[in-house]
Amino acid sequence: MAKSVSSATSSLIQTLKRYLKKPWEITGPCASPEYRLAVPNALEYRLECPATTKLQACVPTSDPETVFDIKYYSRDQRRNRPPIRRTVLKKADVEKLTKEKTFDDSDFPRVYLTAHVQEDENARGF
Repeated sequence: MAKSVSSATSSLIQTLKRYLKKPWEITGPCASPEYRLAVPNALEYRLECPATTKLQACVPTSDPETVFDIKYYSRDQRRNRPPIRRTVLKKADVEKLTKEKTFDDSDFPRVYLTAHVQEDENARGF
């Protein structure tokens, strides 16, 4: 008997729910038969884990020369420099270099201004 009362009550509630609507469902965008609530139910939200996919990834295969490489380090110009060459000097080499006169005055460029600058008399400056 208790089951029949509870089933009758639930069927009555379902019938009332069909005819009684929330105030915001009577008019406005929610009243449209095509309206669908934006918030999904808990069972609809995430059916599968993002890590598990049904479809396998399609990786195109072609010549390695024609595939664009997205890795940063292969395009980094700082890594394309030639290796640094180091020279180890012995004491005798240093003494020999200090005794040599390696530079002459003609090795350096001439001094830019050697005379006075003559300005144009007709130039108007503000």
